[in-house]
Amino acid sequence: MSDTPSGLLVPLTTPFDSATGDVAPVHLRNNVRALLDRGVDGLVACGSTGEAALLDDGEYRDIVGWLRDIVPTDRWLIVGAGRESTKATIAACRAAADAGGDAVLVRAPAYYSPAMTPHALENHFMRVADDSPLPVLLYNMPKYTHVSFTDAMLMSLSDHTNIWGMKDSSGDLKNFAAYRDAVPNWTLFMGSGALYYAALELGAAGAIAATGCFAAELTAEVGLAFSAGDRKRAGTFQERVVPLHREIVGGLGIAGIKTAIDAVGLAGGPVRSPLCDLDERARTKVIALLRQAGLCTN
Repeated sequence: MSDTPSGLLVPLTTPFDSATGDVAPVHLRNNVRALLDRGVDGLVACGSTGEAALLDDGEYRDIVGWLRDIVPTDRWLIVGAGRESTKATIAACRAAADAGGDAVLVRAPAYYSPAMTPHALENHFMRVADDSPLPVLLYNMPKYTHVSFTDAMLMSLSDHTNIWGMKDSSGDLKNFAAYRDAVPNWTLFMGSGALYYAALELGAAGAIAATGCFAAELTAEVGLAFSAGDRKRAGTFQERVVPLHREIVGGLGIAGIKTAIDAVGLAGGPVRSPLCDLDERARTKVIALLRQAGLCTN
């Protein structure tokens, strides 16, 4: 395994048993085996796509342990560890390390978002990085946290030896370019499948894209073609990924992603309450989008 990851990392969903509502480890591992067979470069567990905010601490540890048993050492296993307090975030980082994670993905605390000034965030991430036994990847996700990272805040953290990069899910290429300039020594990942090609042009190391959950090979081909110097081929694949991201991932959220996973023959299953599963009309829309992309023939 390289010192830092690159390419396509898939942010895993968490399958739940439709009868009991418990995490379904067999489905989880089967999904991961299929993704590994399709050549993804790494996995992200217990992130926003994995309904992390709806998991308890025991489920969190179990999921990482179940994955560690089957994820080979040449693929990255990154674990979401964002919590509301600095103390709890550090504890989650330690739990991820104990369960076998390779690195942690840490979002901004969200509940007191108006108080999350650049100074507060700098202090939070500095303390987390100081005490985390695993290397830290920051996670900019303003859609859910209502907090956006500033260039200055990132620059203040840029020399910390335990912070090696960031995932940017702002969906704003101007932000991404500014972050790239602010922390040129960091490994940056694009969080939007629709912007993968553009982010590579701006110096991204890869993408952590939810389209990879149900369109792994298609999404990965954007990066593979780009790395091979075939910009035209990369652009062609990107055009096929764009509607999948915008309509399914962005438009329908986790329920849409899980419906798409089911449709391509893997285990999506239900979302966990208070989230709601898709109605029949939305499910039909997902199937139509997958058929247009050549991913579903049913």
